[in-house]
Amino acid sequence: MTNEGGPAGAERIRETREQHIGRLFLRASRSFAALATRKLKERGHEGLGTAHTALLPHVDLEGTRATALAERAGMSKQAAGQVVRDLQRQGYVERLPDPSDSRATLVRFTDAGWRFLRDAGDVKREIEAEYGAALGEKRMRLLRSALNDLLEHEEGRGR
Repeated sequence: MTNEGGPAGAERIRETREQHIGRLFLRASRSFAALATRKLKERGHEGLGTAHTALLPHVDLEGTRATALAERAGMSKQAAGQVVRDLQRQGYVERLPDPSDSRATLVRFTDAGWRFLRDAGDVKREIEAEYGAALGEKRMRLLRSALNDLLEHEEGRGR
């Protein structure tokens, strides 16, 4: 039996760990999120962190049940509830009884939440423009197309 996991295989393992596409996706995603968070803070959204920005995109414009937010964001109900309470404390969302089910809570954007949405849209467009400048228009189109193709492929596998 050979020991490929020892020091003799360390360089190959290191290269695989650092350069595989999953790691590159993760690093790119984290880089995008950090840049977006910094730009949002420059626009006055000081109290938002990763948990907040992971949950906010899942709030529908007309409001969303708290339990649906947890599921969409991949959080426990307790964690999502804590993030919603924090967002409410900061003034971005409000919690109201769901008119279609009095046992459920609806999370809805406040005026400050709508301002955040407008600012977040501007930030996304700015970052995409920066990426487009770095890659060039053609490579940016190819990147977007390739990512969409990968997502469609995965969605097709899940059926």
